[in-house]
Amino acid sequence: MKGIVIINKPSGWTSHDVVAKMRSILRVKRIGHGGTLDPMATGVLPLFVGRATRAVQFIVNADKEYIAGLRLGIETDTQDITGRIVRQSAADVEEEELIGVLDRMKGVREQIPPMYSAVKVNGKKLYEYARAGLEAKRAPRIIEIKEIELLNKRGGDYFLRIVCTKGTYIRTLCHEIGLELGCGGTLSTLIRTRAGIYTLKTACMIEQIAEAAKSGTVERFLRPVDSVFAEHEAISVTGEPEKKLRNGAVFDFHGTAPGRYRVYGEDGEFLALGEVTPDGMLKTVKSFFEI
Repeated sequence: MKGIVIINKPSGWTSHDVVAKMRSILRVKRIGHGGTLDPMATGVLPLFVGRATRAVQFIVNADKEYIAGLRLGIETDTQDITGRIVRQSAADVEEEELIGVLDRMKGVREQIPPMYSAVKVNGKKLYEYARAGLEAKRAPRIIEIKEIELLNKRGGDYFLRIVCTKGTYIRTLCHEIGLELGCGGTLSTLIRTRAGIYTLKTACMIEQIAEAAKSGTVERFLRPVDSVFAEHEAISVTGEPEKKLRNGAVFDFHGTAPGRYRVYGEDGEFLALGEVTPDGMLKTVKSFFEI
């Protein structure tokens, strides 16, 4: 079995819980996920099955989109609503003031990972330090907030749409927004609506996969590996060039503009993500053909 399943992760599950459940349902050991979601979060979690796991890195590195609930006037030790409240204050904030802070959050910037995270420091996960009542020195990460907008306000929470690069902690972003406003802030809800090209509209529930596995129709939920690279043009290689690609060789491919391509064989099999260099050579970035 090989392919990609787009799961709508339920609240209360870790990403590893979902992987373990899917291994049991599909009876496949080789499954990886395309970017961790906190247990409280829901939404798009791409799962890579079989040899498709070779494509995990390309989704992990892809941009993500979220709908986040921001609750002002509260700070917690985990930077989300599941944590212990450490400070409360009045949240008398005008909408224009919040929008101004959101605008300042856009762009490339540094972000320090939260203590309640799986980032490792000296071989130990940060949340292990936090649970022991300790705080570890954390190096800032370079992230980019590509888009951030206020959608609406409901029940005291502001809902934001955020598009960001990998490694961005949305709960830390909410904490930073609260600090900028001077009243504190925490993440109240989080939905990942997109990971790379995969959206919430195309995601399915774990129960759907379980039912399909019982009826022998699970293949209909498997997306082909090349769907990860849909934004790249397709090229084909046949005969000797195909043999060279299958052997990992770099070879002359003049006449094609430099850039990355989906590479297919003579029979239409997706072979690799390839790259044509400025000097006209085709090299393999990652192979996906069956060995």
